[in-house]
Amino acid sequence: MHYEEDDFLLLSGIQHFAFCRRQWALIHVENIWSDNERTASGQLMHDRAHNPFLTEKRGDLIVVRDMPVASRRMGVAGKCDVVEFLRNDTNGVSLSVWDGLWLPCPIEYKRGHPKVTDIDRLQLCAQAICLEEMLCCPPINEAYLFYGETKRREPVMLTPELRNSVESMFEEMRGYYNRLYTPRVKNTKACKNCSLKDICLPKLPQKGLVATYINNALSEDNL
Repeated sequence: MHYEEDDFLLLSGIQHFAFCRRQWALIHVENIWSDNERTASGQLMHDRAHNPFLTEKRGDLIVVRDMPVASRRMGVAGKCDVVEFLRNDTNGVSLSVWDGLWLPCPIEYKRGHPKVTDIDRLQLCAQAICLEEMLCCPPINEAYLFYGETKRREPVMLTPELRNSVESMFEEMRGYYNRLYTPRVKNTKACKNCSLKDICLPKLPQKGLVATYINNALSEDNL
């Protein structure tokens, strides 16, 4: 099955979804967002990496920033912070601007430090799957996460297990999106660092959409 562009989900949403299904639904189903210090500093870091007018070529390496990617098969689209193309005249693919054959490698920038969970690795793997589909290139076996606190790259092996998790998670996300479903609150330790905690109100059991709750509260204030 191939999806039309109007039906694409945001690729970056997989990180929200892996962190908290409810957080993802608040952002991507109900269109609710709020910043905190963590999200603001993370955005500044991404802004520095995302310069679509800066492409570098250093010998057998091409560095492309803010590269749009998509997968019609999964029905997702987004952007890679950085994609490095390494010259490989045996297994590489041709690029419209540069001579020779090249193999892509995505690098995703994160503000913090390496995580125990796979939430960052899932997003990076999804980018690699998109690149493989777009460029018809061989499987990308390894990609990198760059963390602002450690100032170093962390290699990520894009295993079949990680790829299967990406595929199944996007299927679950699409099911929620098509149903306009927002999961109920599950109060965990992660809630204290969530930028939406004052909107989600994880310590209060809720039913229905948060948007409905907010609209009802505003209506009562105007009475």
